[in-house]
Amino acid sequence: MVLAAQQWVNATYGNVAGYNRVTEDGATGWSTMYALTRGLQHELGITALSDNFGPTTLADLAARGGVKIDDSNTNLITIVQAACYCKGYDAGAINGQFGLDTQLAVASMMDDAGLGDALGGAVAPKVMKALLTMDAYVVLAGGTQAVRSVQQWMNSRYTGRQNFFVIPCDGIFSRSVQGALYLAIQYELGMTDAQATGVFGPGTQAGLQGILLGEGSTGVWVSIFTAAMIFNRVLLSDDSVYTDFTDSFGSGQTSAVNAFQSFSELAVTGTGNFDTWCELLVSTGNPDRAGTACDCVTEITADRAAALKAAGYKIVGRYLDNVAGTSLNKKIQPGELLTIFESGLRVFPISQYDGGELSYFSYPQGYTDALNAHAAANGYGFDIGTVIFFAVDYDATQDDIDSHIVPYFEGVVAGLASQGKKYVHGVYGSRNVCEQVTQQTYARWSFVSGMSTGFSGNMGFTLPENWAFNQIQTLSTGSGTGAIEIDKDVAKPGTYSGVSSVSDPGNPVNDFIAYVGALHDLAVQYDPTLDPSELALQYLRNDDYDSIQWKALIGGTDPDWISYANSQGIGELKVTEVVDPFYGISLHVSHLGAAADGVRLIGKPSGTGTNRGDVAGWGGDWMTFYGEWRRDSDSYSSGLTYCQDKLAKLTDVGTFKLRDLIEDADGYLIATRLLNGESILDVVEDHYTNGYLSRFAQYYQSRFGGIEDSAKATAKDMLTSDSDATIVAGRTYLIQSTGGFPTLDPSLLPDDKLDEFCQGFADMLADRVGEENAQVAKVRARNAQAAKVQASRPQATKNRLGSTQ
Repeated sequence: MVLAAQQWVNATYGNVAGYNRVTEDGATGWSTMYALTRGLQHELGITALSDNFGPTTLADLAARGGVKIDDSNTNLITIVQAACYCKGYDAGAINGQFGLDTQLAVASMMDDAGLGDALGGAVAPKVMKALLTMDAYVVLAGGTQAVRSVQQWMNSRYTGRQNFFVIPCDGIFSRSVQGALYLAIQYELGMTDAQATGVFGPGTQAGLQGILLGEGSTGVWVSIFTAAMIFNRVLLSDDSVYTDFTDSFGSGQTSAVNAFQSFSELAVTGTGNFDTWCELLVSTGNPDRAGTACDCVTEITADRAAALKAAGYKIVGRYLDNVAGTSLNKKIQPGELLTIFESGLRVFPISQYDGGELSYFSYPQGYTDALNAHAAANGYGFDIGTVIFFAVDYDATQDDIDSHIVPYFEGVVAGLASQGKKYVHGVYGSRNVCEQVTQQTYARWSFVSGMSTGFSGNMGFTLPENWAFNQIQTLSTGSGTGAIEIDKDVAKPGTYSGVSSVSDPGNPVNDFIAYVGALHDLAVQYDPTLDPSELALQYLRNDDYDSIQWKALIGGTDPDWISYANSQGIGELKVTEVVDPFYGISLHVSHLGAAADGVRLIGKPSGTGTNRGDVAGWGGDWMTFYGEWRRDSDSYSSGLTYCQDKLAKLTDVGTFKLRDLIEDADGYLIATRLLNGESILDVVEDHYTNGYLSRFAQYYQSRFGGIEDSAKATAKDMLTSDSDATIVAGRTYLIQSTGGFPTLDPSLLPDDKLDEFCQGFADMLADRVGEENAQVAKVRARNAQAAKVQASRPQATKNRLGSTQ
């Protein structure tokens, strides 16, 4: 029917001046909608045809009362029918007759858009405008019903206003939806149609100063506030996402606001105050709020450092190098780092050799920039694990990101890897740039250019989960010789706080290696007849993975051993998180220990079968992830798409992140070497100085045979095997706890849908291996200092245990 619509519009208007013929391929798209729009304009008597359904088209259509059911112009009715098919609504025959099928199609579209299903005798101008777009009015992949409910509510409430047009109801927060929310606020503040611009300007901000919400508040302002909370995907304490669109502010809203304020680094009050309104609505938040970090192009002298310190700043972003061919000297100056550190400030390095336009970005340019950034950072003495923020300093669209920005950062990754992976890459850019670069290249931390509020990448996008800095305001601080212009940044505690020293050689996992070594030595002292590696693993997992369920799954820990180790002062060396030297991700030691202990105690299953050792690692994460997919299946019918978007990502809402996969893989690889008789002391040291470079290739080969079909079959067995009652019970618990009760058991899902989901798991593993292989070949020339770990075992043991020896 789309093909029929294309054939009709070409045949009818092909000879009209200003009409552009559409390809007759049966594929709906903007070109077909533009063709129909130009046909509509011709029927309205407009001679200067345009793709844009603008004010003139709208006014002329309104003057004739829209497209009437009994319209004498059958071409107008045919355009309605063709548009319905292009949007997925069955309008009956494309024949120019406004029959029952066509009426039902338009009514269905209106109802989906929140406008009700009463045509009133004609297709209204704004409905016609909506029909001639590619906007969807049903939930699309990645959308949510909660967002759609807000979109429908805004359409129903505000479409009668002059400048409010029908917005999509696809469940996706976008730039147009954010603009519509601005209009809604302005209308409720009492602005006229002329005053309501859809821009978050001074008038809107002044009006919101007087809107304070808290428990007991009711009405439309609570509706708008909870809508903004939904758009911002507020993550609650139980790892679920806030979805309660309501006009009553209760205890649930208080808890959600607390979570949002904590995530956004606002004062946690549980109320909808001005700072919270701003943070929900604009990328800067309230730009006048305090910031504890800054970045600048000016040298930090002792006087300027003192001024920054007095103004409350703790961290400074400085550039590694200058831009070739420019006179601006913005790079770190000789002796400057020492001045910064002696003043009590920390520093984070920024790399920007250009980055101000699309044409600059490419894979080769990213590779070159990484080499130069590495050389500069190394010259300043920045140590292993330092994050370098590579900049995208223009309004990159999604198409730009896909075609140029992501390849550039892939080049950055390869360039840093070729120099021994001493440094970790971060990203500076709009919210969307940071999110996409993080998801696709595993940038460790994001430095958000929130100050660019008009950037398309900052409108309709939320703060990335891995944001470390948010740039919100340019200002001057200090006076006299201490005066300096800076960009004020909000820093998120617990993320990346820069460095407080340079030229401090060593591997970032040395403390963890020393901790494991101390456990090994204490285990030997505790009972020489027992396996010290097993006791070490027990201690590593004891804090979080020794519940009744874990005892049933793989057995419990030895309480006497745990008490003994604590009595010997091991707590002083205890490491709960270790920064992975490849990705810069903080790994959870207890989960790593549990994954390793499960494999060591239960052993490796044969073929594509699974066992309890798997459940202690990847299997438990995979079961939980299945529950999440079923929970979100309304917006993700395809399990393959869900895996592509959500599985083993650096940041995302959910339980199976890249961090979990690394812990599962490392735990498995460590355990298999222990089963071969090696000592945990040697295994951990070797893995985190050498083995981690090819961890996914080793894991894929050892556990899944290095075969995609085997990985897929193993993933399916993990979800369907009923040979072990303990696994079945645990699987049911994990799936129901994340998917909600009742969640369809995997064995009851149609085979093709479950196969597609499991294919997503296999694809993910293969992708991780491919990315790793592309880099590892260039990583073998490792930094010599990082290889010098615990050269003298007896002395290292004394150093680890100190006075407790």
